[in-house]
Amino acid sequence: MKLKPLADRVVVKMTEAEETTKSGIILTASAKEKPQVAEVLAVGPGAMKDGKLVPMTIKVGDKVITSKYSGTEIKMDGIEYIIVSESDILAIVE
Repeated sequence: MKLKPLADRVVVKMTEAEETTKSGIILTASAKEKPQVAEVLAVGPGAMKDGKLVPMTIKVGDKVITSKYSGTEIKMDGIEYIIVSESDILAIVE
């Protein structure tokens, strides 16, 4: 099954949380902070504003930082995805 976002929505997959600190301490699941960096898997066509289509600035394959508790989480084929609005994306990681 394939997800095709509508309007200014973006489908992302969160990256894995760090399992060890820089000093080598292994973190338990409860100590891990929710990751905010995600990979863009699908992008909608853009939003309509004043009757004109505003194109998306995000593209498939970008690594992005999302707002901490934004979007709608879904699970398909055992994989967790998040659908967020383009406005919930704070930055592109280069």
